[in-house]
Amino acid sequence: MSLNLQRAEFIRSAVKSGDFPRDGLPQVVFSGRSNVGKSSVINRLLNRKNFARVGAAPGKTTHINYFLIDERLYLVDLPGYGYARVSQAERERWGRLIESWFADTSLMTLGAMIVDARHKPTADDCTMGEWFKGSGKPFVVVANKLDKLKQGEVEPNLARIRETLGISDDVKVIPFSAEKGTGRQELLEEILAHMA
Repeated sequence: MSLNLQRAEFIRSAVKSGDFPRDGLPQVVFSGRSNVGKSSVINRLLNRKNFARVGAAPGKTTHINYFLIDERLYLVDLPGYGYARVSQAERERWGRLIESWFADTSLMTLGAMIVDARHKPTADDCTMGEWFKGSGKPFVVVANKLDKLKQGEVEPNLARIRETLGISDDVKVIPFSAEKGTGRQELLEEILAHMA
């Protein structure tokens, strides 16, 4: 099965549960900390420069953004979490929005949780990991910023990510570089595998 990634369009920003598309198309959801390069990962996946907005300041995605790919699949961009310069009320609003998204088990086809390959996952990452594990749906962990690591650091860092998040062996941890394109093909294959 192939997917024409050039046919990508922004559909909507959801601010409440009623805004979520429920048309039966597969939904691949992307989550990650505000500064982890989530938009860059989506842009690299689509081989588009500025498709998903790359904010100069982290924490710019405040709604759940939907992109329709080839009229066959949604990429769902959740608000980045863990950004300190956002008010408590705004953080709580994001939390409720994300909670309502996960509460509807008909939505997610595949999750892509983006973490920083250089660092141990944060407490917020672990919380997000619990959301994914609790969903009962398949998900992958995308360890972005791989290009910032020395060769000898890659394996130990990936092992630390797996251990910190407490994920089972059947959850893939994909070494990824939005900068260089490493891991793009593997992520794409995971998405295609879950579309069937």
